Amino acid sequence: MEAKALAYASDASNEERIRELRREGMLPAAELVALLATITPVEAPLLYAEAREVREQAYGKDVYLRGLIEFSSYCRNDCLYCGLRRSNAHAERYRLSEERILSCCEKGYELGFRTFVLQSGEDLSYTDDDICDLVSKIRAAHPDCAVTLSIGEKPRESYERYFEAGAERYLLRQETSNPWHYGKLHPAELSLANRKRCLDDLKDIGYQVGCGIMVGSPCQTWDFVVEDLLYMKAFRPHMVGIGPFIPHKDTPFAHEPAGTLEDTLHLLSVIRLMLPDVLLPATTALGTIHPQGREMGLLAGANVVMPNLSPSDVRGKYLLYDGKICTGDEAAECRACMARRCASVGYQVRVSRGDHVSRRAEGAPAVR
Repeated sequence: MEAKALAYASDASNEERIRELRREGMLPAAELVALLATITPVEAPLLYAEAREVREQAYGKDVYLRGLIEFSSYCRNDCLYCGLRRSNAHAERYRLSEERILSCCEKGYELGFRTFVLQSGEDLSYTDDDICDLVSKIRAAHPDCAVTLSIGEKPRESYERYFEAGAERYLLRQETSNPWHYGKLHPAELSLANRKRCLDDLKDIGYQVGCGIMVGSPCQTWDFVVEDLLYMKAFRPHMVGIGPFIPHKDTPFAHEPAGTLEDTLHLLSVIRLMLPDVLLPATTALGTIHPQGREMGLLAGANVVMPNLSPSDVRGKYLLYDGKICTGDEAAECRACMARRCASVGYQVRVSRGDHVSRRAEGAPAVR
């Protein structure tokens, strides 16, 4: 990736930059660009080690499970990178009934999941009443569980209703914090200003909020990535979801190169050092570009994994990108697989809601 701000960096070594980032939780923008653009395979292990230590100070060896339920592959938007974009005539569309979603939660609860993530395209066939009814029923059946929504941009009033119904967390990646870059990834009717308005509303209402980016997306530069880091540092999300950009064959970006494993791991560690108590997933996309990608993510500072609880007959239809792993597995297989993967690198799956650790700082006991 291009790195214009690199010209303004000091002559500090990357080891010095990593030590300062660990000590201060921040670097000047040009130094962040320099670190990300020039770090070598010899220097990276120090970055990962510092991030692991910070992660373990906040969360120990625990890895938190999020049970992902992809309940609709319909989307009103036409984002250029996404396989669910409305103009993709080859996408296989489906919607899960409330009964099937609740069944996924029941099965997930039996497997030890205490957070359910309801994710879909922006499908307007589910009304606010539908979402509120669904959230209320999940909370009534499993009062010790958290419900996370990831259903896109909505008016503030809708977010307020979901929160009142019992949703506590909301995931909404900004994808990029640079307006020009945002316009290269999205259709003209979408704006970065509205995306940030949504994130601000969610946090103001009281949600635990997750934002994030794709690493290596088309037209991305290291300067843009540092804009993202500065935005996240100021916004202080409870969770940051990042993963490598992976092209989908039925989008305008079909022939663009994918993001790299190394760049994604470096960014996971930098985010951990900048936001020590953030919930940081090792994503499915990371596991898609490398067989041990999620394990490497955990060793770079991540502390969340999101096995799929969706019915196996629809998993292969929810394809944001090509090559997605685990589309044929049953929920129990995904759960057991993730436990083994975490144990293989010295971590343990924790049966809990996995709340953001700042609950401790507020004087309340953490729900672990």
